[in-house]
Amino acid sequence: MQSVLSTLFPAQCINCGEPATEDFGLCGPCWRETPFIGGLVCDRCGTPLPGEDEGRQEYCDDCLTLARPWDRGRAALLYKDNGRKLVLALKHGDRQDLVRPATVWLMRAAGPILKPDMLVVPVPLHWTRLFRRRYNQSALLSRAVAKAAGLDHCPDLLIRRRKTASQDGRNRDERFANVSGAMHMHRSRAGRVMGRDVLLIDDVMTSGATLATAADACLAGGANTVSTLVLARVAKDA
Repeated sequence: MQSVLSTLFPAQCINCGEPATEDFGLCGPCWRETPFIGGLVCDRCGTPLPGEDEGRQEYCDDCLTLARPWDRGRAALLYKDNGRKLVLALKHGDRQDLVRPATVWLMRAAGPILKPDMLVVPVPLHWTRLFRRRYNQSALLSRAVAKAAGLDHCPDLLIRRRKTASQDGRNRDERFANVSGAMHMHRSRAGRVMGRDVLLIDDVMTSGATLATAADACLAGGANTVSTLVLARVAKDA
């Protein structure tokens, strides 16, 4: 039956629609043009670094100079080319089918930072934005990652208490000022985070301002540590 279905409905590339070798996968050309992150990366934000991975923690210039409130971080893709296209399709194009392959990529990137009994938490949307979009793409990703990793998931641990303007076009300082204090912990969920390690998930990291605000809220609520995992990372050379 499976072979009959494969003949009638052959696998298509999730990016271009051309034939692919498996469902929810990329064709060969799109795979080669998708900027997956591998090799040596910054242990705190996941951006690629020059050199070979020798098994020790290395940090990018930003993470050496900025006070990040989280401990470790990883990213699956660079936010450019097909990486940017896929993220925007999930975020604004209602392509929720992309969660399935994105989860595989996220799990591959997250391996070094996963801990037993971690609590997986998405970066929240303001309720007005959630109402318009109908779903929080970060919550879809966090739920899938939690299930794949066998970890607890708390999709409403954090609340975005005020609506923030878009971060597009803002410099680093403006991004941090825009989201400062914009999130807090859901009062009735506080007991779930006390003394636990948190894995904070978002779709894209640029300056890290949004993740920093969310991480601060987790730590203020009693989290032991916070690590971050994003689908795509804006890198300096992107």
